[in-house]
Amino acid sequence: MRNFSIAGVQMHVSAAHSNVEMMKFKLDVLMSIYPWVNMVVFSELSVYGPLTQYAQEFPNNDITTFQEMAKKYGIWLLPGSMFEKDGADIYNTSVVINPDGEIVGKYRKMFPFFPYEEGVKGGDSFFTFDVPNIGKFGVSICYDMWFPETIRTLATMGAEVILHPTLTGTIDREIELAIVRAMAATNQCFMFDVNGLGAGGNGKSIICGPDGRVIYQAGQIEEFFPIELDIERVKASRERGVLRLGQPLKSFRDHIHEFSIYRKDTKHPYLDSLGPLIKPSKIKKQEGDLEIISNPPEFEGYAPKSQ
Repeated sequence: MRNFSIAGVQMHVSAAHSNVEMMKFKLDVLMSIYPWVNMVVFSELSVYGPLTQYAQEFPNNDITTFQEMAKKYGIWLLPGSMFEKDGADIYNTSVVINPDGEIVGKYRKMFPFFPYEEGVKGGDSFFTFDVPNIGKFGVSICYDMWFPETIRTLATMGAEVILHPTLTGTIDREIELAIVRAMAATNQCFMFDVNGLGAGGNGKSIICGPDGRVIYQAGQIEEFFPIELDIERVKASRERGVLRLGQPLKSFRDHIHEFSIYRKDTKHPYLDSLGPLIKPSKIKKQEGDLEIISNPPEFEGYAPKSQ
């Protein structure tokens, strides 16, 4: 058995000020109650909330603080994410810190939640890291998982556990819970999805096993959820199938085929017909039919910023 314990922290996040001191407090309390925990994961944008005005260059003093906390408790730490300023660009970035307080890598969210996460640039690199004698972990952030290619890529890189900080406070949270289960099952891996509260989301964090079944789902209050995972379950699923049935990763491997939709030279007339990636607006009636007004009159000629 390769047992490894991960604790999610579902906490209230403020958009008005730094949440670093509260995160430190939560970590102190969590480790006092559960000193056996090996890794702690916070929610997306838990450090400063969802406003890009708090974007900082990396590294910075807050990351140094989290490095000190990881070393203090001898844990792996993923302190959610924060907006990273890199020249004129802003990214939604997570860092992973090892028990020695060292940064082992960072991940920039590939799919910002356009058209709502305006002004944020998507990253272009996948990120996995090894926990010695335990296994390989991958990092994905919130909207990334709506694009199954992202989780599938991490799985094909060998990731057995996907750490997935999330910030969802909208009515599609129930849909996301279904996607987490689907990603766990189709990629035969653990999905560890941590949502926040307040400006950080509406809770309902969820952990799923490699068969897609729910190991734990949080409510909509602040809570810690330390879970001990048996990483060997991933190997068993990938070798013998989901519930000893479908073997999707092997089938994907053995289906030697190039999907033409992914070629850069492929034309997509249907996708092009869907219109620009902008916020939907009001709906008006016209001759008995409904017409969606994509751009109200005062915004005629508006085009979203190129990302």
